[in-house]
Amino acid sequence: MSATRLPGTPRLLRALNDRAALELLLERGPLTRARLGELTGLSKVTASQLVERLEERGLVARVGEQAGGRGPNAQLYAVRPGSAHVVGVDVGPDRVVAACADITGAVIGRVEQSTRDTDDPVGVVHNAVVQAASSAQAQLSSVRRIVLGTPGLVDPGTGDITFAFNLPRWHSGLLAALRDDLDTPVVFENDVNLAAVAEAQSGAAQGLSDFVLVWVGAGVGLAIMLGGRLHHGSSGAAGEIGYLPVPGAPIPRDVSRRAKPAFQQLIGADSVRAVAREHGYPDADAAEGVRAAVAAGADGGPMLDELARRLALGVASTCVVLDPPLVVLAGEVGQAGGAALADRVQQEVAAITLVQPRVVPTGLTEEPILQGALRTALDAVRDEVFGSTVG
Repeated sequence: MSATRLPGTPRLLRALNDRAALELLLERGPLTRARLGELTGLSKVTASQLVERLEERGLVARVGEQAGGRGPNAQLYAVRPGSAHVVGVDVGPDRVVAACADITGAVIGRVEQSTRDTDDPVGVVHNAVVQAASSAQAQLSSVRRIVLGTPGLVDPGTGDITFAFNLPRWHSGLLAALRDDLDTPVVFENDVNLAAVAEAQSGAAQGLSDFVLVWVGAGVGLAIMLGGRLHHGSSGAAGEIGYLPVPGAPIPRDVSRRAKPAFQQLIGADSVRAVAREHGYPDADAAEGVRAAVAAGADGGPMLDELARRLALGVASTCVVLDPPLVVLAGEVGQAGGAALADRVQQEVAAITLVQPRVVPTGLTEEPILQGALRTALDAVRDEVFGSTVG
């Protein structure tokens, strides 16, 4: 038994050490060989061999010197940014935004395009990806993964889009067409799920492995993070809380007719605008109306109370099943409501259920879906480029 395990042990240790060193370089910036040795617990000789190995693989490079005591200055090493690139894409009904990041996570290119005058989704994505890479001065061949955030359902088995209410031209078979066109790994992910990835990385859910994110904007959606992993469900429909049958709205019986489902009728952007009009904000869109109510202080309380009562129906239904410690309110309406709306939802959920999750507004203000797409792509590509840690 030991004879079959021993030959692989040095290789495994080298892989573990290499990955640990690369992560340290990403997290802490340029480091000397000696400092890498200290942080990883490796001897000077082993740390030097590690750095030479990573240099030969083109993953790290010398970026300067560190002045010290006696003797020559120590060389500083950093991850080579151009060793790989990724592209994240946020796809909406009216526009596509694409950004290119290098392996360090730095966003070095970004483009935004309208989709109103085209019915060719492959062409739209192709142009956005190519232009994002070009604006980053990156060769398309160096782009190792493209992650697209899209509304609707993504089949967990095939990775293809199965239903996108706001994107009628996006259909099954599109994933293969994009992969053939771009000759690069392409991944679809639900847009709200990607927002949750970004929230866990740098938003209100940092440090938590379990939480849910409720997106309230033009549509209503939910992302579920359990054990640090997104929960998609057997068909990819986990989180489609717009279809919750809740009191206060008629329940359509044939979703193929594109009728608005019950919870969507209560708290989607159209309904929020109607509530805003009823409370004296006739010319505002959904987010503007909520911001106006928040700014009005006590005078805006009745409107926020009404929205919280409606929103709590979906949040409570989710929380009595999953019992998460945290609920993040995101999307245009969730962000606009801030702590004033989140606090009211928290109180209402606690009043009507046995669970008492903390409810907070999103900690992100800029393009969370795009951020999540880039993070998802980077995590996968770093695994590929830096080498597996399991053998």
